[in-house]
Amino acid sequence: MHIDIAMSVAGLIVGIVVGLTGMGGGALMTPVLVLFFNTTPSAAVSSDLVTSLFMKPVGGAIHWRRATVHKGIVGWLLVAAVPAAFAGVFVLNSLGDGEQLQDRIKLGLGAALLLAFVAMVTRTLRRPTSDGSDGLDSPVRVLPTLVIGLLGGLVVGMTSVGSGSMIIVALMWVYPRLSNRSLVGTDLVQAVPLVGAAALGHVLFGDVQMSVTVSLLIGSLPGVFIGAQISSRTTAPWLRPVLAAVLLASALKLLDVPSMVTAGVAVVAAVVLLTVPAAVRRHRPVPAPANGRRDDTLDLAASLPAPAPERRETATGAHLR
Repeated sequence: MHIDIAMSVAGLIVGIVVGLTGMGGGALMTPVLVLFFNTTPSAAVSSDLVTSLFMKPVGGAIHWRRATVHKGIVGWLLVAAVPAAFAGVFVLNSLGDGEQLQDRIKLGLGAALLLAFVAMVTRTLRRPTSDGSDGLDSPVRVLPTLVIGLLGGLVVGMTSVGSGSMIIVALMWVYPRLSNRSLVGTDLVQAVPLVGAAALGHVLFGDVQMSVTVSLLIGSLPGVFIGAQISSRTTAPWLRPVLAAVLLASALKLLDVPSMVTAGVAVVAAVVLLTVPAAVRRHRPVPAPANGRRDDTLDLAASLPAPAPERRETATGAHLR
């Protein structure tokens, strides 16, 4: 089995991004495998899903331990998402075989990345929560949550895209009180069984290449741990606009748009997304949270144990010593 060092480095970078932003690895790694490593689309989807099955628990466990996960939302999402993801593999295999199947997967992947780009832009323009809480007490809206799980699971099973790039944005709209770190934590935890179901389907009926999977895992496992550690404490607001532009460029390339057009559109998108949201926020005051805390940082001082009261020595104590 051949280990590709360049592929491992790519896995490291993608892992950090996944842990830092909650963005699904499929939205980045699958097009990277197809466009830069000449992996067939079916093998890229299958191998990426198996890699994600090992990546997701690392970031999810960190957020679970830091109590930034809405467990009720996770449970209802998985009721629909797990069977839908497994079914997505069968839908994919029904599209044909040989070159016809590869072309259809590539087209579907490009379309999914365009949706992911729209989702990323929506999330970039999101107005922060103003009550200073993580929103973990938000009541579960069962029907919308089931619909998100059903559609998200189906797309993940077919393209490996959606568990972190689209589902998280849908949750943002349905649960506007969830803070950024709660959205990331909730999405990472629900993605573990979701991706597991899709990965099992691809192991049984897909085109998993173990050399690709192992090469990715060597870099992605430490990468997602590093990214999740950073994400649970703070965020990098400049990163999502850049990633959105990368998603757009990947989608256009998979849809066979000329390289010069793709590069120009991606650069313009990055500049606009880096400047316009910041200008809008400067002219749109956000109420300060009641406890003075931003929703994208942990209150480290509050999480530390209170110092022990200073012991004062009495005459009796001095005598006994």
